[in-house]
Amino acid sequence: MHRGLVAFAWISAAFAGPAGAQALPLPPERATVTLSPGDRVQLKVWREPDLSGDFVVDEAGIVVFPKVGRFDVRTMSTDSLKALLITRYAESLRNPSVEVTVLRRVNVLGSVRNPGLYYVDPTTTVADALALAGGVSPDGKQNSFELLRGGQRLPGELSRNSRLSDSPLQSGDQLRVPERSWISRNTGVVAAALSSAAIIFAATIR
Repeated sequence: MHRGLVAFAWISAAFAGPAGAQALPLPPERATVTLSPGDRVQLKVWREPDLSGDFVVDEAGIVVFPKVGRFDVRTMSTDSLKALLITRYAESLRNPSVEVTVLRRVNVLGSVRNPGLYYVDPTTTVADALALAGGVSPDGKQNSFELLRGGQRLPGELSRNSRLSDSPLQSGDQLRVPERSWISRNTGVVAAALSSAAIIFAATIR
């Protein structure tokens, strides 16, 4: 009996593997988007067009939805808001189906074709936001982007594939594409000037 227990323990240890390797890692928690003043909430209530629409979060963090009234949504996640709206609409609707999407108000400026104010889904990428503004202009840096708030650059690096939800972006911020240097924008002029200078120099040393 004792030998059988020893053998079972040895086999169990062999299948368990090294210490610390028995438990599988948990999947990363899904990122949630939080609401803040200036955001726009896209609400879709299935089969209820009168309740659906776009609703702006005011400076106090309040948004008003049809039939259920005012909500303070500051720092509330989209999942929390969706659950709350389902509960409230369930008081008058049978099994309501609710979809909530948050849009950030962003001023896309700098070297883009159509600079202006745009509402963007924070789960989209920098490239998607720039596409709304017509893309980077020929004079702009194709892979250099800045996020500004109150004229100050926010920390962090952005690439075309960066998701806006992974940045400190808030409604009212600016997404700016810097302009290329004068030399890089006028290579033909620079080349012609250098060529003329070379000809003049060669003539003077004959």
